[in-house]
Amino acid sequence: MKQFSFLLLISLSINLFSSPIPKPPDLGVGSYILYEPTTDTVIASFNENESVEVASLTKLMTSYVVADQIKQGYISMEDEPTISVKAWQTPGSQMFIREGTKVKVSDLVKGMVIISGNDASVALAEHIAGSEENFVYLMDQYAVDLGLRNSDFNNSSGLPDPNNVSSALDLAKLTGAIIRDFPDHYQIYKEKEFSYSAPGEYVAPQPNRNRLLHLDDMFDGVKTGYTRAAGHCLVGSSTRDDMRLIAVVLGSGIDKRFADVRALVGYGYQYFKTREIVSSGDEIDSLSVIAGNQDSVSVGVDKSVVMTLKKNIDLELQILAQERIVAPVIRGTTAGTLKIIDEDGNIINESELIFLEDVEKLGFFQYWFALIWDWIKSLFI
Repeated sequence: MKQFSFLLLISLSINLFSSPIPKPPDLGVGSYILYEPTTDTVIASFNENESVEVASLTKLMTSYVVADQIKQGYISMEDEPTISVKAWQTPGSQMFIREGTKVKVSDLVKGMVIISGNDASVALAEHIAGSEENFVYLMDQYAVDLGLRNSDFNNSSGLPDPNNVSSALDLAKLTGAIIRDFPDHYQIYKEKEFSYSAPGEYVAPQPNRNRLLHLDDMFDGVKTGYTRAAGHCLVGSSTRDDMRLIAVVLGSGIDKRFADVRALVGYGYQYFKTREIVSSGDEIDSLSVIAGNQDSVSVGVDKSVVMTLKKNIDLELQILAQERIVAPVIRGTTAGTLKIIDEDGNIINESELIFLEDVEKLGFFQYWFALIWDWIKSLFI
């Protein structure tokens, strides 16, 4: 017996017509990506897989490792590690910690995230792994676990190093993972200033270097970076109309990077939308049942299908189902496959189709009569 065939073709038009949209902004940067993390959708990109130095955006990986180590209970925000000479002498942007002093992890995290303190990054790395070199091993292991294929880390801060690299795609996915896995930790990224003063000293508050936080309320993070080799870099994240977008720009200009990210997310919100195409448990269609106590059974999906797509797009749903469904039918078992096809004929999603209800088989004699009658009818088809 033939197990599967196209039993029914359902066409669902999400919009009355499909209209063209412009190309993404031409930014003239080394690489960029516009990414929707909930549906793992790349909306627009350029050189997104190119491994390059990413300066202080490296701290996003450090941040993820720190947040997970706290979540796992290996360290606490209340810990007060003693600051080493190496951490104290780390060049570049600093939160101004002093050798031999004890600083709370909570302050070090804020110093790293809000004001990009290289000294804070090294202090956290040493507290977790004993040395920055050991911590880098952890960073690379976490990167593998997160599926970051273009990343290889060699320090915790992003100081210049040709062997410390990542890509626009990896940074977008990493940012999405921070937001998803550690929402409380991510809240630190939107704080606009931070100040830490060693005992007996006073240091004025330093502003968050991410100007997006001051330009538009929809932005809630995440990080800037700069070295001569990396150029001016920026990861920005925003939420509007229940859709989060992450934009990564690498190799831009000191002011231009902020305009670049705003241009990307503006494009995304204008022309794209994250929507539920098919809801879990909703009937998509009903299929005929042979020898059951009812003539048909509802089918649908167990898990909602959520996708990020152009706002104006025609979609077609295709059901690939069993040719003959004979009772009994058990709710939740596989009925076939649901395919979602875009306007260009591309299959953009496949989901398991399940039966949404039970169907009992008829009594003994009625059951066999129904099977024989169905066989007779098949002879004339």
